[in-house]
Amino acid sequence: MSGLFAPEVRRRRVFYIPGYDPIHPRRYRELYRKEGAAQAAISGYQIALAPKHAGGPFGWHATATIGGDTCEADFEVLVWSDIVAASMGQSIPATYLQLLRTTATYIASGSLFRLMRLRKGPMIAALYPIFALLLQLALALALGWVVGWAAMWVVPMFFGSNLVCTAVSLVVAAAILRRFRKADGRFYAYYLMHDYAHTAQLSGAYPPDLEARLAEFGDTIAAALEGAWDEVLVVGHSSGAHLAISILADLIRAGRVPATGPALGLLTLGQVVPMVSFLPRAQRLRGDLAFLSARDELAWVDVTAPGDGCAFALCDPVSVSGVAPPDKRWPLVLSAAFTKTLSPARWKALRWRFFRLHFQYLSAFDRPGDYDYFQITAGPTTLQTRYAGRNPSASRIERPVNRYKDTR
Repeated sequence: MSGLFAPEVRRRRVFYIPGYDPIHPRRYRELYRKEGAAQAAISGYQIALAPKHAGGPFGWHATATIGGDTCEADFEVLVWSDIVAASMGQSIPATYLQLLRTTATYIASGSLFRLMRLRKGPMIAALYPIFALLLQLALALALGWVVGWAAMWVVPMFFGSNLVCTAVSLVVAAAILRRFRKADGRFYAYYLMHDYAHTAQLSGAYPPDLEARLAEFGDTIAAALEGAWDEVLVVGHSSGAHLAISILADLIRAGRVPATGPALGLLTLGQVVPMVSFLPRAQRLRGDLAFLSARDELAWVDVTAPGDGCAFALCDPVSVSGVAPPDKRWPLVLSAAFTKTLSPARWKALRWRFFRLHFQYLSAFDRPGDYDYFQITAGPTTLQTRYAGRNPSASRIERPVNRYKDTR
C-alpha cells in the first residue's frame, strides 16, 4: 500500500547546444557533475549523476531531490564540434585572410557600428583578435628584421646580401608566428578570429553543413517531443543560442510540436545573437526570431549578465534585431546578476577571467538568486512554471538598432 503514496517523479529531457567550441562533449558532463554538486551543497538539495538512460551518443542522467520533490532528467549534448574544428583548421596566412574578410564584412555592412551601440563588452571581445593578431604580426616582422640585420653585420660573409637577410627575417618572423599560434590557449586570438569568421563567412547565413546539422538536431528533439516527458528543455549557450532558436522555429513551423505533448522550454544563455542577426544575409535567423517570439507552444527565457563581457547582456535579441512583431511575448529577459549572485570574494577571483565568466551560467553561484541552472534542468518545475509572473529585467535593452530587418 505504501507504493500508492509514493511521490510522483517528474521526467525531463534536456538538450544542450554548445557554442563555438571544438572540444569533446564530455567536458559538459564533468562541468555539470562538479558544479551541480557544489550548487546542491550551497542550496541544500541533492543531485546525482549516472549514465544516460535515453538515446544519443553524448549525455548523462541526473536525479535531483529538491524540496521533497524528485525529478529525473536525461541530458544529451547536440554536437557540432566537428564543424567547429574543421573551421578552425586554417593556416596562419589563411587566418590573416579571414581577419581581412571578416573585418570588411562587418564594416562594409555597417553592422560593426550598430553593434557598438549595444554593449561594449562583446565589441571589445570582437575587436580583440584583430588587434592581437596584428600586434603578433608586427612583433614577428620587427624581430625578424632585427635578427636579419644583426646577422648581416655579425656574419657578413654569409648574410651580406639583402636578399639573404630578407629571407632570414621572414623565416624568423614565421617561426615567431608559429609560436604565437601554439600559445593561443593563453591568448585566444586565433580561436576568436575563427569564431567570428565562421559567423561572417556568408554574411549571417548558415553554411550548408551547419544547416544539415540543425535539421538532424531538429529530428532528435522532435522524437523526444513524442515521448512521455513532463518537459523537453532546449538549452543554447553562446553561439548555441541562435542555433536553438532556429531549430525550434523550424519544428513549430513544420507542426512537429504536439499540442498534447510535453511542455517545451527554451533557455538561452550568454547569447551573441546580434553578431549574426545584424549581418545582411541573416534573413533566416531574423525570421526565426520574429516567429518564435510570438508563439505559445513554448516558454523562452533568455539569461545573460552584464559581468559577462562575451555576451550581449540584457539585449532582447528579438527587439534589438528590429524584428519584434506586435504580438511579441518572448523571450523573458533576465539577468544572472553576477555581482549579486557571486560573493565579493568569488567575484574578485573571476572578474578578469572572461572566458570562465562566459560559462558561469552553467556553474554554481554561492549567493544564488532565482536563476539556478541545476534546478531549471533537473528540478521538478518546468521553465514556464518557474518563471510564471516574473517581470523581465528593468535594465534590458529593447530599442531596435539593426539596419537589416528583412526576414525569410
